[in-house]
Amino acid sequence: MTGAEYRAAVAGLGAAGSVRAGLSEPPAPSHQPSSSPSSELPELSELSELLESVRLRLAEEGAEPTPGRVAAALRSQGLLLGDRAVLSVVRALRSELVGAGPLQPLLAAPEVTDVLVNGPDEVWVDRGGGLERADVRFPDDASVRRLAQRLAASAGRRLDDARPWVDARLPDGTRMHAVLPPVAVGSPCVSLRVVRPRAFTLAELCRAGTLPPGGERLLGAVLAARLSFLVTGGTGSGKSTLLASLLGLVGPGERVVLVEDSAELRPTHPHVVRLETRPANQEGAGRVTLRDLVRQALRMRPDRLVVGEVRGAEVTELLSAFNTGHGGCGTLHANAAADVPARLEALGGAAGLPRAALHSQVAAALALVLHLVRDRRSGRRRLAEIQLLEQGPGGLVGTVPAARWGPDGFVHEEGWARLSELCARGGAR
Repeated sequence: MTGAEYRAAVAGLGAAGSVRAGLSEPPAPSHQPSSSPSSELPELSELSELLESVRLRLAEEGAEPTPGRVAAALRSQGLLLGDRAVLSVVRALRSELVGAGPLQPLLAAPEVTDVLVNGPDEVWVDRGGGLERADVRFPDDASVRRLAQRLAASAGRRLDDARPWVDARLPDGTRMHAVLPPVAVGSPCVSLRVVRPRAFTLAELCRAGTLPPGGERLLGAVLAARLSFLVTGGTGSGKSTLLASLLGLVGPGERVVLVEDSAELRPTHPHVVRLETRPANQEGAGRVTLRDLVRQALRMRPDRLVVGEVRGAEVTELLSAFNTGHGGCGTLHANAAADVPARLEALGGAAGLPRAALHSQVAAALALVLHLVRDRRSGRRRLAEIQLLEQGPGGLVGTVPAARWGPDGFVHEEGWARLSELCARGGAR
């Protein structure tokens, strides 16, 4: 970035708090005697040292970065700047002290789902159509590191050289992951997953193309029949989004208990209890796992038990719960619906559950799989297929295709008659 580009970028630091490239250079200031305050901004190479010196002075005084205090700190450094330059420094400091700094406008945009920082001049954003480069820049690697550490501290987590990564939920619900060098080669990396304040309705998902026309009627029948199911797909395919929407269809008289590693599900339902895992403290004590929470949830009289993501030994308690009258659902990472039995077998085996017992439990506990995919070209997410879980003659569970996404509605597959029968048991046709 040239000095002119830097001046234009800093001049654009307003209430939004972001540095955006491509702004026009402000008019050149009129000539002033050297004894008068200068409206010129410091060169880019001097920015980091200037902000750091002002930041340290204000920290020693315990003072807020008001224009008057910033001007006094600048004078102590032998700099005499005009009002415009002082205000630019104030904005730059506040962007590092408040919210997510220069990333805040991106996180506030209603269409944004993910913000990824690979370096000071490499910020990416997903607005629902795939990743694209954002016009946001940080002054240097140190600025990215400070933002990551501040966000981690706001979540009560530690991020430093001794613990160079963190996975946390910020106070506003945003999911944050950060890695520091040398684990992250070159620059600190920050990943932010935005959690929306409300769940989408199935009608909205239909209009967005996630569900085919009429898809909300079939999924409503699945919920009405109290069928236990898993929502599967890859990272960013919309599993949590669909699950939160489906939970909004649960009857208002039912008690829903959510168990999550990081609280992301926000279903529109009047009776929801949310449980969240906790990492160990610095002494290695106090850790609370998903398996612990599933056990506790079973003592809380749930009508529906929901596990945000099945990823480990908690699968044994979850299957046992589904087999003892607790209906429920959850999400699972899988490349295809047909891979779900193998994924569950791997998780159950790691938890010490014998293969035959695992397949028997799955056959009795789970009815179907809702599999989501994300189109690589358009970036759009959609419910690609619905498959039933059926136990074969050898005792192993396999999947049977029941419906697949079509532009005019679900296309019926081999297991459609069986799916209709299961839904009819709940009074839905």
